[in-house]
Amino acid sequence: MSEKRKRRRAAVLQYDPARDGAPVLTAYGEGSIAERLIGRAESLGVPVVPDEPLVTLLSRLDVGEEIPPELYEAVSGILLFIADMDKTYADKFKK
Repeated sequence: MSEKRKRRRAAVLQYDPARDGAPVLTAYGEGSIAERLIGRAESLGVPVVPDEPLVTLLSRLDVGEEIPPELYEAVSGILLFIADMDKTYADKFKK
């Protein structure tokens, strides 16, 4: 029995609190473009957080657009997760 492989999707967010009112969608892609976005993030040490429902919602935005208030809670959870990861990694390197 052959199983269809689900097409991978990726969304890239950037947030600079000094400049942005909310996180901004800076890139979106499917298939090979998504693979390249994910690979680039990983090579730069940028955390990749798999969240297919959120990517689905982000795919409806235009690149350069701030996320709408309805997504603040979901995205803030990811930002907190990443901040905690950064702290965990930083603590490991201090030893």
